[in-house]
Amino acid sequence: MRKIVVVGGGYAGFYTAWKLEKKLRRGEAEVVVIDPRPYLTYQPFLPEVLSGAVEARHAAVSLRRNLRRTKIVSGSVTSIEHGRKTVTVHPAQGGDFEIQYDILVVTAGAVTRTFAVPGLTEQAIGMKHVEEAVAIRDRLLTAFDEASVLPPGPERRKLLTVTFAGGGFAGVEGFAELLSLARKLVDFYPELSVDDLSFHLVELKNRILPEVTDRPGQWVVEQLEKKGAHVHLNTSVVSAVDGHVVLSNGVEYDGTLMVWTTGNASPHLVRNHTDLPINAQGRIQVRADLRIGTDDEIVPDAWAAGDDAAVPDLASPVPGTFTTPNAQHAVRQGKLLAKNLIASLRGRAPKNYEHHSLGAVATLGLGTGIFQFRRIVVKGFLAWLMHRGYHVLAVPTWDRKIHVLAVWITAVFYGRDIVSLASVQRPREAFVTEADEPRAAVASSVVPR
Repeated sequence: MRKIVVVGGGYAGFYTAWKLEKKLRRGEAEVVVIDPRPYLTYQPFLPEVLSGAVEARHAAVSLRRNLRRTKIVSGSVTSIEHGRKTVTVHPAQGGDFEIQYDILVVTAGAVTRTFAVPGLTEQAIGMKHVEEAVAIRDRLLTAFDEASVLPPGPERRKLLTVTFAGGGFAGVEGFAELLSLARKLVDFYPELSVDDLSFHLVELKNRILPEVTDRPGQWVVEQLEKKGAHVHLNTSVVSAVDGHVVLSNGVEYDGTLMVWTTGNASPHLVRNHTDLPINAQGRIQVRADLRIGTDDEIVPDAWAAGDDAAVPDLASPVPGTFTTPNAQHAVRQGKLLAKNLIASLRGRAPKNYEHHSLGAVATLGLGTGIFQFRRIVVKGFLAWLMHRGYHVLAVPTWDRKIHVLAVWITAVFYGRDIVSLASVQRPREAFVTEADEPRAAVASSVVPR
């Protein structure tokens, strides 16, 4: 029985394994998925995790629960040697080990692109995983609690100052949702006002949301600025040392929360630790049928899809372009990859991937959104409803759809939850404090003879 190893359990990897389970005949092949996280992160929900509109666990889809006939290996793939048909796995516990395979599927996704900005790695948080979204939310909620007992001044202002670097969909949606939450939180803190908030969105280019055209993009900027946001276009972050943010346009301020969403980069595995062909952008060279290789030469028994793969965009009028690294493509590529792989196993020719965009939709905070499909643009409440409708249909598995719908319906009557659980990052702190105090009291009561 052939062994199919899938490197990465994100969109493309999850849907590849999911479809293989349904279409493989019994005994035809064994499927192995390797990923350090035991779940798929539904990234379009991360902005709403920030605001509390979606519970954190509802944005995560368990691999073991939904891939019942697939072997799940918890660990990170540190190298691929396709010449030996071997991957090296680094688990959280124990030493590295190798797994041999007959067929390889690389769906390792992407990581957040970073730059050599002083203080960046010490101050910033990414927004690709559920844990990061939860940490961002908890930090804002904790900052409100801390700021409420401080007098007006620079310390209070610093706690309530937020910076988002990156004006793509992830950055704009996350920024808008967190701003919406912050403005609502003011209602619960009579000591604070919206004037204490300072939210900065920094974008290197002269516009935000490259997936939409200029006028809708400008409308989004206007909506954010109406809510008190500072949008810095043609601007980059120069320094963030000790929370002191310096922008290239000369603006400087102090802030305690920085979120970094400046686009995607291939993971180190793909860029540096594989013998598979890589293009100039650091992505795996993939044919239109999702086999690794070029039109002239195919790498046998090797497939790739998702953000780490340079898949030719046959739907684009511009020759030589690749599909955009987003969820819409990753999901569909994963489904087609499974079909093509099975077709190849059974002696049939694989089909080319071609997908025309369904449009772009974004949430801009509670009750506001934007949608564009070609020349059709929808703004405001209707676009926000379209965003929710699309994503509740797109999130995998019925249990997640129902959980998310239940939270949204509850929020209509009771509002969003505003409890910070930042202390879960220090779970032993209360226990240790209480355990140490009695010892200190006993020690101080002992009178030396």
